[in-house]
Amino acid sequence: MRYEWVVAAGAANFLGELGGRDQIGSDFFFDFEYMTIRYAFNIGLRYKLSEYLSLKGGLSFAELAGDDKYTGEPYREYRNLHFRSPILEWALQLEFSWMKENLGSRYKIRRVRGRGKKGNQAYVYGFVGVAGFYMNPMAKYNGEWQSLRPLNTEGQGFIPSRDQYSSVQFAIPFGVGMKVAVDKQSSVGLEFGLRKTFTDYIDDVSTSYLWSNWANPLDKAEIIEQTGITDIGRALADPSLARSPTGEGCSYCPGQQRGDPTDLDSYMFLLITYNRKIKTTRKGLPKF
Repeated sequence: MRYEWVVAAGAANFLGELGGRDQIGSDFFFDFEYMTIRYAFNIGLRYKLSEYLSLKGGLSFAELAGDDKYTGEPYREYRNLHFRSPILEWALQLEFSWMKENLGSRYKIRRVRGRGKKGNQAYVYGFVGVAGFYMNPMAKYNGEWQSLRPLNTEGQGFIPSRDQYSSVQFAIPFGVGMKVAVDKQSSVGLEFGLRKTFTDYIDDVSTSYLWSNWANPLDKAEIIEQTGITDIGRALADPSLARSPTGEGCSYCPGQQRGDPTDLDSYMFLLITYNRKIKTTRKGLPKF
């Protein structure tokens, strides 16, 4: 048998509409915001298919967050949206390498039998896979966190062109990792993985404003009558700080851009890993 337990802990970060660099939203790493780094944990099981290929299944729990207060770009800052969401992810990934894994020795003392080979014992690999994850975007209202999906902040379920999004989504994880042997059964490592998703609603922000606090009273009354949007929904749909950062027009009125549906959300993990081989033979070593 060629199995290995994996436990990991580290950091998670969100790449989407909220927060980011002091400019109009950019794709992927170009919109990284260190102030919204949150925790991530993982447990998994790896099966070594060959000396160069492994298959790993894993369950991750993390938190993602974003906040417009961390950007200096005026329109995003005045938009004043924020969110956090738990992420529960199950992923299956194929790991590949051009290197043979150098198993550690039983002892690290010089001239002791079982010390093993000299040299660098680092093992580097890449990976790609498939994943499913659960999300629940939330925002704070009067000091309490509220789930945003039931509030229909962009008219999901009310406007024919805007279907309600699902709390369960799919992603493609890919990235790189490395391991260094501690002994014949254990190793420690570092793994970075990016998740490309197929949703733009991890942060509950994607299209345009349905509700605005800056709309005229007749329009607001009509929206309330047609949608039944609640007080909490109205407050979290448009918490903007002014009609416009420039004082001209209305940047956050119904129909104006709230998000960018052409740029789907992503998130990433940076994990410190501990790997432990499951002993299945007298020596506990894999056979090929």
